[in-house]
Amino acid sequence: MTTRLRAQTRDLPHAVPGEVTAPFWEGCARGELLFQRCGRCRAITFPPSEHCRGCLAREQVWEASAGRGTLYSWTVVHRPVTPAFEAPYAAAIVTLGEGYQMLTNVIDAAPEDLRADLPVQVSFRRAGSDLWLPYFVPA
Repeated sequence: MTTRLRAQTRDLPHAVPGEVTAPFWEGCARGELLFQRCGRCRAITFPPSEHCRGCLAREQVWEASAGRGTLYSWTVVHRPVTPAFEAPYAAAIVTLGEGYQMLTNVIDAAPEDLRADLPVQVSFRRAGSDLWLPYFVPA
């Protein structure tokens, strides 16, 4: 019997959202995956930043992602470095349709079903009492 990858259910250690990241986390709580686009050069910035990594302008605009992409890389963790995380879980890099990459987890799949270029879509899940995380599931 294969163990399916699942979302974390406990309270997880995480940084307190600040001025730059709060819109991202508020979007997650609403079920929206947000990213920043530069108002000057139109480059995408992710993770969130105060300035554009392309032209250094401070004209970041939040946009909603379609939440669909492909699995770029992953590893299945069987022995977490902290007891706060429930194993197994798949730490992954997903390439979103808008062209940026995101470090995340893949859930609702067996580890042996993961493969490069696997189509995935975002699925928000609550972790503990106050955190909504963007996971990805096979599309």
